[in-house]
Amino acid sequence: MRTLLAGVHVIDFSWIGAGSYTTKILADLGADVIKIESSQRLDTLRMTKPFKDGKPGVNRSGYFADRNSSKRSITLNVKDERGLGLAKRLIANAHLVTNNFTPGVMETLGLGYEALKAVNPKIVFASMSMQGAAGPEMKDLGYGLTIAALTGLFNMTGLPDREPAGTGTNYPDHIPNPAHAAFSILAALRHQRRTGEGQFIDLAQMEPTLAMMGPSLMNYFVNGVIDGRQGNWRPESAPGGVYPCSGLDRWIAIEVCSDDQWLALSRVLELPGPVEWNTVRGRLHDRAMIDAEISARTVSYGAIELAKILQDNGVPAGAVSDAHDIMHDPQLSHRGHWVRLDHPEMGPSTYNSAPYRYSDAHSAPTLPAPLLGQHTRDVCKELLGLGDAEIDELSGAGVLS
Repeated sequence: MRTLLAGVHVIDFSWIGAGSYTTKILADLGADVIKIESSQRLDTLRMTKPFKDGKPGVNRSGYFADRNSSKRSITLNVKDERGLGLAKRLIANAHLVTNNFTPGVMETLGLGYEALKAVNPKIVFASMSMQGAAGPEMKDLGYGLTIAALTGLFNMTGLPDREPAGTGTNYPDHIPNPAHAAFSILAALRHQRRTGEGQFIDLAQMEPTLAMMGPSLMNYFVNGVIDGRQGNWRPESAPGGVYPCSGLDRWIAIEVCSDDQWLALSRVLELPGPVEWNTVRGRLHDRAMIDAEISARTVSYGAIELAKILQDNGVPAGAVSDAHDIMHDPQLSHRGHWVRLDHPEMGPSTYNSAPYRYSDAHSAPTLPAPLLGQHTRDVCKELLGLGDAEIDELSGAGVLS
């Protein structure tokens, strides 16, 4: 089947989380994403756990692999004038250049937007710094953890009587930032195709994360209320949370959103309680007591078994899955979500597919994550017209390293 971004050429200077995930989205849809790397300064993800078989190595990180499927990797020292020249030659025939450095880094390397416009006037240049290209905090360096803290996301995650706990992962790197960046890139590429004009995309990674917090921000704008940590509780409904089930570290999530659902839950679990619990107001008042009663009963059930019973009775519920459960989930398997690709060093490896399917196009990863510099020679021959002798000379001189 065809790929919808076939023919789109991307020169990718991004690294670590959000930037690499953005270009992964494009690569899995068929764009030729050439990841510019250097053995002198590795992408941090290449040395980030988990490693295949627990053995560290620049080509053995599962985290790096998941963020870089379907891409090609070349090693290129752009601090060398010859390396910079090769980079510009690649960009001259590209549609898109990406980076997620702090403002000024690409300019220092000689690869800023104005310099690249002189090489390729129609280039789309996507920059994904933490705070954007201008302003009093533009030079701030940040990661997903930093962004979650500065946007207030951390202040809202955790238990009410405990310190901020965070989301357990660098949430901004995985959802809001790559999704918004990919959308902005696709819009700019459409404009490029229609008009022949390029674009400078200035995405501040703080802002997509704020966009995911609309209700809490509105609560402050309108009511002056600062939402804090609620654990698994929601202010407008009860009961709701995660409750223990039989087995080691097995849980079920239950969320009651109406009085009818409460009555059904009470019937299934044979919950005692006063008539006041039949109203939302009464349940909110006694939610801690209700949670204790629910927990005392759910612990006798298997999580999957109880979830099925509650769903059949109209109560929103779901077993809390772990990695093993997700990898063997029948719905994900039916949709072909897990893709097995043969990595040159790690062997057969499992990759996430895209979360969407097209009626007449391919959207799954096509290549495993690249080895460091795996495609240097191929790219130099195919796109730069270099011969083997010249490639060998540049490699020996440290330009292609």
